[in-house]
Amino acid sequence: MPSPQLRVSSLRRLARLSVCLLAAIVGCSLGSSGGTGPQPTGTGRKVLFVGNSLTYVNDVPALVRALAESAEDSLAVAMVAYPDYSLSDHLILGDAEAAITGEEWDVVVLQQGPSSLEQNREDLRAVVKVFEPVIRDAGAVPALYSVWPQSNRMGDFGRAIDSYALAAADVNGILFPVAEAWLETWRIDPGIVLYATDGLHASAAGSYLAALVIYGKLAGRSPVGLPGTLQLAPGTTVTISESIVPTLQLAAQRANEKYPQ
Repeated sequence: MPSPQLRVSSLRRLARLSVCLLAAIVGCSLGSSGGTGPQPTGTGRKVLFVGNSLTYVNDVPALVRALAESAEDSLAVAMVAYPDYSLSDHLILGDAEAAITGEEWDVVVLQQGPSSLEQNREDLRAVVKVFEPVIRDAGAVPALYSVWPQSNRMGDFGRAIDSYALAAADVNGILFPVAEAWLETWRIDPGIVLYATDGLHASAAGSYLAALVIYGKLAGRSPVGLPGTLQLAPGTTVTISESIVPTLQLAAQRANEKYPQ
């Protein structure tokens, strides 16, 4: 039976061929040359996020950048993220690879679904290993953004967390233990709402918590004491209730301490 990495490689070749045939009338340009790629917003260390709606809903990259600015730090962020995309989908499309090689990044953050099922875990680990040399050759460090399962699959939290921890260890990368921070939050206060109404995406508080974990790990500092009101762009401000900000920050700190760099 072929290894997961070989399956991903075969999938990539076959899918690219299929897309090229379907797009033949307008030409095919998949791979590492598909345009200029996303332009980083901000200044300082550059962080690229590759993922899906769990990254772009509530604009997690912008929240991370805003937290850095609030701490008189600086980060430049960009993302390549599409609805329902896995990392294999990004590998096939080629936009993420083009973005990685088209800019000098410090960290490239990889995210897909929770990957709690065995096959999804294998695919996650395999495709991260495919992305690693591309990221390293670009001078960056790979990182894994560990996400949560749907609200009707709460029992999957442990396996989802393990999947991302294994994938990060496979490539000696950074782990952002966001799913663990969700559990830590509920250990302190089970009433805090981290899911949006669809039971899949994060609420504003859930995304703020994700950003606390990510910024705390990137900066090598505790997120405790950071503000709960952040300006993402001129005229765009996010405010998290002061009553839950300390809990979210403590949960982020505990999760990062549980998974040290």
